[in-house]
Formats: sequence, structure tokens, C-alpha cells
Amino acid sequence: MDHNGLRGRSEELGDLMPEHVVSLNTDIGEGYGAWRIADDAALLGVVTDANMACGFHAGDPDIMRQTCETAAANGVGIGAQVGFHDIIGFGRRFIEISRASLTNDLIYQLGALSAFAELVGSPVAYVKAHGALYHAAVQHEQYAGAVIDAIRSFDASLPFLCQPGTSFSARAEKAGLRTVREGYIDRAYQPDGLLVPRGTPDAVITDIDEACRRAVAMAQSGEITAIDGSVIAMPVDSVCIHSDSPGASEVAQAVRAALIDAGIALSRIE
Repeated sequence: MDHNGLRGRSEELGDLMPEHVVSLNTDIGEGYGAWRIADDAALLGVVTDANMACGFHAGDPDIMRQTCETAAANGVGIGAQVGFHDIIGFGRRFIEISRASLTNDLIYQLGALSAFAELVGSPVAYVKAHGALYHAAVQHEQYAGAVIDAIRSFDASLPFLCQPGTSFSARAEKAGLRTVREGYIDRAYQPDGLLVPRGTPDAVITDIDEACRRAVAMAQSGEITAIDGSVIAMPVDSVCIHSDSPGASEVAQAVRAALIDAGIALSRIE
């Protein structure tokens, strides 16, 4: 396992670096106004890293600040999860937009979250693309280019959390960004390594034991079983649980315990 991009936590890593090290991240801070999507406080007591909504697909200033404060208090790394300007659709609808305008939208989001992260003494540590923006960037070069342009303009040293083996990941690496490979424990994979679209039967993994098996398999062997039963390569540095998945905090707790029981150390993204 490549340990680049991960920071050791002394209580779990000890004096020697284990053979397998991953971070456990969650998409979080995804409420808006009076509405809350998940028990963010519970999740932030379990994960090592938090991919925070930056106000465009979800989140608002109050939620962003509170989530940053809770993350910092728990020693959880703060990552910016940037998305399309689509509160109503939760960032899961494709939006046609120019590369330049999208780049500016993403820089705006990075700046907003960075202000709150700096206030709590825990600067933004990495970037991740949310929902439809991520899928658009896999399929369209101009969308991938906008994400890359935004990160390089804002802070080219920030790691980019991304699914391995995709054209998006390859473009980011070619542009000089440092990628952190991410796998999903609560989403099914297609044989081509991409996620099964939401709304498709069995696209979301709700069984806790299955989520644990998937997390350990990706961390140890770098493989995952696709929805058709085939085994595909999925080497990861970080595993993700969506906060809006059913029972997310319970799944996260079980996965954390399963990883540690399997001799896999947990480490923040850096």
C-alpha cells in the first residue's frame, strides 16, 4: 500500500508503519437551513476525514462553521467537497456550464470553506468532487479541466481525493496534482470500475457486514466484487461512507472496527 497522502495517528499507528493504512472518510455537512441530512456529530466521532459540502450542492455558513468546529475538536481532517450550484438537486443533476465559470464556482467554494477551516485552526487538507460534477468530469474533459484548474489556482499542493483508474484521475495526475485513491463501501461497482448509478437496484449497499467486507478487501488486496460478480482492481488509500446512506454512523463504526481488527491502521489524509 502506498502511504503517500496519509498522516499517521500515534494511537493507532504506533512506532512502526503497518503494511496497510487507509483513511475513513465521509461526505458530510450536507444539510441546509433548518434541514439536516445525517447525524454529523456521530460520524465525526468515527471517521478520520470529512468531505464537507461548501454551500453549492448543500451546506450553508452556519452548518459549514459548526461542522468545521466539530471536525477540528475530534481531530478529523477537513476536505472540501465541491459541486455544481444545485441545492435543489443536491448536486446530483448535470449542469451545462463553461470551463471558466465552473472553475470560478469551485474556487469560490474552496475559499468559503477555507475561511471557516482556518477559523478553527484546521486548514483544508484536500479536495473532492461531488456527485454529478464528478461523473461529468469522468466523461467530459472540460469539466475535469475546471476541477483541476480550480485546485491548481487555489492551492496546487492540495491532494485530490479521486476514484482510481478513471480518466479524471489520470488527467489530475498528468496536471501534477497528487491523487489519493478512494473506494466506496456503500456503493456497488460496475465491471468497468465506475459506480452503479443511483436508482438502479442494489446500487446502494445497506448491509453492514457487506460494507465491512468491502472495506477490508479494498484496503488489503486492492480488489472489489462488481455487481455482476466479477472481481475488479480497486487499490485505495481511503474508503468512503456517504452520510445520507441508511444507518451511516452505525456502518462507519462497524467498518472502523473491522479495519482495525484486520490489522489495517487508520490515518488522516494529508
